[in-house]
Amino acid sequence: MRWLIPAAGLALVGCNVPSEFLQRMEAQAKYEYYETSEFWADGKAMRTPPEGTIPRERPVGSPGLGTGRVNGAFVTSNPVELNREVLELGQKKYNIVCSQCHGRLGDGNSVVAENMGLRLPPSLQQIADKPDGHFYAAINEGYGVMPSFSGELNTQERWAVVAYVRALQRARNTQQGGQQPLPQENR
Repeated sequence: MRWLIPAAGLALVGCNVPSEFLQRMEAQAKYEYYETSEFWADGKAMRTPPEGTIPRERPVGSPGLGTGRVNGAFVTSNPVELNREVLELGQKKYNIVCSQCHGRLGDGNSVVAENMGLRLPPSLQQIADKPDGHFYAAINEGYGVMPSFSGELNTQERWAVVAYVRALQRARNTQQGGQQPLPQENR
C-alpha cells in the first residue's frame, strides 16, 4: 500500500502531456468585447441579440416581477399568486433571513437590533403604507445598512417574504383593532 502513492506520482511525472492540451479552454480562439471581426459584414464581434430573445437575468412574467418596479415606480401589489404554500414559504424564509433584525413579528425587536450601533432596522409594522414593490426592492437591492438578499432568496422567495410581511402587518392591525393579543409564548 505504501508504494501506491509514489507509483502514482511517477506515473504522472512520466506523462508527457503538452501544456497546450491542458489549457485548451483558456487558449481557444475567441473575441473580446468591442473587438473587430472579419466574419461579420459590419466588422463587429459583439452582436445584437435576436429580436424576441430574453436575457437569462430578466425573469419572465408580470411586469415588475424581478425588480418590484414598473417604469420606475414601485408595484402596488404582489404579482405572485398568493396561496397557503406561498405564505408558508414566505414565513419560512422570513424567519431564516429577516427575523434576526426585524424580529419574528416584524416589529424591529430582536437581539441583533438591540446590538446595532448605526441604525436600528425599521419596524415593518410602521411602514405598512409602503407598496409591495418597496419591500421587494429592499430585499433585492438592499436598503440603508441592510444588504441585498438576492443571493439568498430567489425571485419567488422574495415575493413570498413580501406576502408574509403583509400577513404580519394585517395580523398586527387586527390585534390593535380590538382583538385579543397573542399569548406571550406564541409571540
